[in-house]
Amino acid sequence: MDPHLLRTFVTVAECGSFSAAAKRLGYTQSAVSQHIAALESDLGTPLLRRRPVEPTPAGERLLEHAGPILLRLDAARADVRRTVADPPSTLTLAASSLAAGSLGAALAEVRRTYPGTETSLTVCGRDEVATGVAAGTFTLGLTDGTATPTDPLHLTNAVQLRSTPIAHEPLAVALPRSHPLATRTTRPDPQPGHPSAEHGDHPSSQGRRGVSLGDLADARWIDAPDLGAPLPALRAAAGSDALRPAFTYNGTDLHTLLQLIAAGHGLAVLPQSAVTPDLAAVPLTTPRLVHRIELLHGHLTEPAAEALARALSRESGTRG
Repeated sequence: MDPHLLRTFVTVAECGSFSAAAKRLGYTQSAVSQHIAALESDLGTPLLRRRPVEPTPAGERLLEHAGPILLRLDAARADVRRTVADPPSTLTLAASSLAAGSLGAALAEVRRTYPGTETSLTVCGRDEVATGVAAGTFTLGLTDGTATPTDPLHLTNAVQLRSTPIAHEPLAVALPRSHPLATRTTRPDPQPGHPSAEHGDHPSSQGRRGVSLGDLADARWIDAPDLGAPLPALRAAAGSDALRPAFTYNGTDLHTLLQLIAAGHGLAVLPQSAVTPDLAAVPLTTPRLVHRIELLHGHLTEPAAEALARALSRESGTRG
């Protein structure tokens, strides 16, 4: 199967139009049609309906294979080029929104050591970080996600990426302060001698200190797959078909998500440090999950990239 034909097919399926695909690929519309016809001839079955342009059942099946195949080819090309190319003058980095803040100190150290290296940072979705590093678009990537305390993040299976744990922290259910749970949890017990400890009027003394996902099965949820813990992952961890979204936010701006929560559009599971004081953060106790940040990279040949990876790894040792 010719990968050029396969890439054309994927682009037409994504665009829903032969002309739009031709524009994206820089081909003529006639060339795109010829590519699709050649691929259909090779496989012996129609892959696209023409009006409207959409995959046939066979085309849908091919799309399931096409993404990993093309990503693996891009990754192989990028890996080979790293062994023969001169070190670039620009360090291209990618980070998911909640992982970007981990770059600060390590990046400053590298810029002092390699002052002539230009640096670019792209903040994007979690999947884009992984696929971009695999394909060589980015030299290094920082991504985040939800995992059990002892497991790594589940990343793409299409290619082998090196990953280094950078940080982890507890998760919390972020909700408006007016929510019933907000008045019954969250703050730790006061220290001995504190007035509230003597009088028993601390909020935590009158309610539970955390929450189980099972207790929130009927809650309104915001699914924010590039910021919060994705609801499919939470359902899998909880072993439940509940936790269905009432609202979906596909952006990467944390401030916007927090505003949506404050306005009562739904709850979300976030790292505790991401929840601002105007919201309540109820610790998630069951299932046992953490928010994890990992560094992703392929073979590193650029001195600045190697130095950044080392600096981030050192920082991970101090964060526990």
